[in-house]
Amino acid sequence: MLKSAYNLTRPKARTTSVVFASPHSGRDYPDAFLRRAVLNASEIRSSEDAYVDQLFATVPTQGAPLLTATAPRAYLDLNRGADELDSALIEGVRRSAHNPRVASGLGVIPRVVANGRQIYRGKLTLVEAHQRIAQYWRPYHDQLQTLLDESNNAFGEAILIDCHSMPHEALENVGSPGSARPDVVLGDRFGATAAGSIVERVEAAFASAGLRVARNMPFAGAFITQHYGRPSRQQHAIQVEIDRALYMNERTLEPNDNFAAFKTLLTGVIAEIAQIGQADDQKVAAE
Repeated sequence: MLKSAYNLTRPKARTTSVVFASPHSGRDYPDAFLRRAVLNASEIRSSEDAYVDQLFATVPTQGAPLLTATAPRAYLDLNRGADELDSALIEGVRRSAHNPRVASGLGVIPRVVANGRQIYRGKLTLVEAHQRIAQYWRPYHDQLQTLLDESNNAFGEAILIDCHSMPHEALENVGSPGSARPDVVLGDRFGATAAGSIVERVEAAFASAGLRVARNMPFAGAFITQHYGRPSRQQHAIQVEIDRALYMNERTLEPNDNFAAFKTLLTGVIAEIAQIGQADDQKVAAE
């Protein structure tokens, strides 16, 4: 069993409506889970957004909370709905309407890691699946909604920045042949989950740091962006995907020589994004 469902670091004073969260950087792998897996310790980490929580560790210094998962994505995927259960993995689950994520083995309890590699030897019980959801999925999402409600109550709006990383190879077919690949992909479900003006300012924050930014291709946002993005209610959600090659060795899963410099670069980006959610009098003072 994991120690807790999440880590929450609050700022000394909440000065912005922006909430940062990292649902896939958890790395507390239960021993019982590893014993049941057919993959080695390195292979099972291939789906992990390694070090994203560390890259965004300065968030609280900018007046925003940072919520990070402890559960590894291979154990439980917080970026899936609690009902996205895979009948090919979990006993007693009825086959439901086709869901491409579940069909590919990437439901709330994943059957595979990156590149379709099988995690388990056999099936899990439905009781075990529900236990994982109750112990880790629900507390994380309850806390996330609480943070967004706090933003709405204090600032009249909430902006969720859902922080992820993406394999470098995922960018191979993005853009026209010969064009530079993006460093960052922003997902707003093609304009459905956040006001355009907010997405533009988030994009500008990354671009001003010299990073190439694309939108919605190849990642437009999954459950978290869809579920929490309600612009009509002043609750906005944007998924941020960062190319892992910028800060880590994807083969060894270790930070590369650029890690410290890239984290410093992101500190400036985080500060600009936090300003988006500041009250007007704060924005004037910061300028």
